[in-house]
Amino acid sequence: MPQKGKRCRFCKSQQDIIDYKDTSLLKGFMNERGKILSARITRLCSFHQRRLAQAIKRGREIALLPYAIK
Repeated sequence: MPQKGKRCRFCKSQQDIIDYKDTSLLKGFMNERGKILSARITRLCSFHQRRLAQAIKRGREIALLPYAIK
């Protein structure tokens, strides 16, 4: 019996591409200090959690997202 509410947000919408230029989406997966939230908190599958972390790191490299907020 499948559990309700446990599916990944990106799997539900069949979205495979997480764009590093979509800062409003990526900021939703970061805490107030600028750190990436864990998969347990974001409720993403491991595939999309890795893609999300990669997109956030790319956004940080080109200064779209902060490394740390003090």
